[in-house]
Formats: sequence, structure tokens, C-alpha cells
Amino acid sequence: MVTKIQVENLDAWFGDTKVLDGIMMSIHEKQATAIIGPSGCGKTTFIRCLNRMHEVARQAKVRGKVLLDGFDIYEAGVNPVQVRKKVGMVFQKPNPFPIMTIRENVLAGLRLQGVRVKNMDERLEQSLQGAALWNEVKDILDRPGISLSGGQQQRLCIARALALEPEVLLMDEPCSALDPKATAKIEDLIDELRRDYTIVIVTHNMQQAARVSDLTAFLYEGQLIETGPTKQIFTKPQKKMTEDYITGRFG
Repeated sequence: MVTKIQVENLDAWFGDTKVLDGIMMSIHEKQATAIIGPSGCGKTTFIRCLNRMHEVARQAKVRGKVLLDGFDIYEAGVNPVQVRKKVGMVFQKPNPFPIMTIRENVLAGLRLQGVRVKNMDERLEQSLQGAALWNEVKDILDRPGISLSGGQQQRLCIARALALEPEVLLMDEPCSALDPKATAKIEDLIDELRRDYTIVIVTHNMQQAARVSDLTAFLYEGQLIETGPTKQIFTKPQKKMTEDYITGRFG
């Protein structure tokens, strides 16, 4: 397995409150890694540190290393915008731009970041195909993005992230606002996407983590308690705290 992201001694704060404490972890290329743990344990902060979005928050601070293909994204002089082109993100609630059409939503990231593409229509179709949405919207591309259903809107946001051709896709509880049918479509999509992208997904749903991921990491109170192959984590965890969380004894 090839390491895509290596996290070394990662600490993070909001003001004086420390939310991540000494995280050490490898994330493997073209695999899906699930981040699990109770609410408030640092899951979202952790993935936001992987593309330098944590520092956008007021009084946020990071210490440690996040190596993307061996290069530290926190090294002096590294442009966070360039990092986010390589490491895209999909948020908890679908957030299409309300005044933009489906077409404009997909291509918005390219235009905002000044990325020039020879054939925009080709990139548009590729991105929507990649998000398993093309067949549903190809005849209504000029309708508002917010006219789509919740599940379609989330796949539209995935297409928007894919348009920038990232190498890593971060997903912060992408199904938490969706019904079971839309959730199943997103899970099927993750299964497809991990063939071409490195995926890190935060989820509070144990069954979902077991279904969609190759590796699972358990966080508790800002610390990485255990990480390993998903099957092992869910059937033979090494730490009692992991077993207690997975079996519902707390959390």
C-alpha cells in the first residue's frame, strides 16, 4: 500500500482549547479511510487539517506535519489554495451555490481559482459522470442547482470537487442530511470513487464505516485511539476503548 498522506504529531487548537493531540496516522492511496468517534472528538477538525481549512476558522492553530506525497503542506511558503486543489472537500450539508445553474455550480471552483480548461463541456460531463449524476441532469444543466433533491445536490457538490481533479477527496459526514435511498447512492459512489481517488470520510454511522471503508481510525477526545483495516477494527479491535465504542457502550 502506498502512503498518500502521512500525519505526524498533529496538534490543533481553537483559541486555548486543544482539540487534536499528537495524531500520528498514515492514509493510503486509492483507498477509503473512515474516521469514527463520538461527537466532539475532533473528527471534523482532523480532516479540515488535511487541506488547511482548519486555519480558516478564527483563532485556529495547527502544529505538526501533514505530508502529502512526502511534502509538508504546512511548510512555510506553501499556498493553501494549491493544497485545496489537490485535496478537495465535501461538507456535511449539500451547499450548491443558490444563484447558479447546475452547470455553473460544477464549474464554479475552476472559475474561482482561475483554472483554465481547454474544453469546459468535457470537464463538466466528466465531473458529473464521476459523481454519478450526468444521466439525471444532462438535459437540465441550466436549471438552478438548488432545484435538485437533497441527494442530487450532494452529488452535485461532489462533482464540483471532482472538476478540480483532486487527488484526495475529504467527506465530512456526507450522508447525515440525506434519506436512506440517497445515502445508498452516495455509498455506491464512494465505492466507485476510491478506485481513482484517496478518500477520507468522517461518519457517525458504524454500519456505513464498515460498508464503505478499507481502513478505519477511531478518535476519542482529540486522540487517535486505534487505526487499522476496517474488518479488524470492527471484529477484533486491539483496544478495549475501541471495542466499547463500536459495541455501543458509550458515545
